[in-house]
Amino acid sequence: MTLTLWISLGFLVIASFLPKSFNSRFIFGGSGWIFLAIYWSGQLGGYIGLKDYVNIILVIAAAFASLFIAHVTFQGKDNIDKGGYEVFISLSRAASISGLIYFLFAQVELLNTWIISTVTGQGIWLIGKFDFPVTNVAWNQLAVNGLDVEIILACTAIESIALFSGIISSATGATALHKFQAFMISVPVVYLLNIIRVSFTASAYGLSWFGTPDESFHISEHFITKAGSLLALMLISYLVLKILPEVADMIDGVLKMMRTEFHRLMLRLS
Repeated sequence: MTLTLWISLGFLVIASFLPKSFNSRFIFGGSGWIFLAIYWSGQLGGYIGLKDYVNIILVIAAAFASLFIAHVTFQGKDNIDKGGYEVFISLSRAASISGLIYFLFAQVELLNTWIISTVTGQGIWLIGKFDFPVTNVAWNQLAVNGLDVEIILACTAIESIALFSGIISSATGATALHKFQAFMISVPVVYLLNIIRVSFTASAYGLSWFGTPDESFHISEHFITKAGSLLALMLISYLVLKILPEVADMIDGVLKMMRTEFHRLMLRLS
């Protein structure tokens, strides 16, 4: 299914950067969302095997949402008033940039190894600044007080970095200065906060701050840092939307067009 994903991202990128005079943008965009729906559908079997019901529901929802977005995007090609449909080109740009950033780091070994080893090294540096007993075990492992902690891709905040990068790129009409400001208060801040999160969790685990090492890891990772990350992401999102109101306009436009097209579709089927 990896090929399906790259085909989807390729179509979305083309749709995002073709000039406005090219009506084929909407064909490329719609095709990209169809392939994205196929990709999500292909993930369903794995989650069913794991009996991961939450992700089963999410994948089904993502597949249907992608299909409906494809349907609406295709409408833009032959619609006289394309202004309303332009938001789906912006949405395609956000999805393509976010997807490219994330899946390049997930699928390309060189990038994957680089970001994980970088986070590992910087985590070791920060923990060492507090004079905690930390050592480098491997390119993706550190040990605090002799207890090993493995750093994986999910520990690098690449998902949030990709998401904010995609959202910022979709702000059609925004000035380069505003996009740069939004980037600086989101991506570097998210990365820095993630290094603090990784260092805190590893230290709590190795030094048994909240009971046994396992209890300490569970409390620090799933409660303390999770709550902190959620609050930070909410604040950063608010600031990005303040700097780039075009993003809020795009989201509002997408929701309005989807409601309109859904009502039209229901009328045709009734």
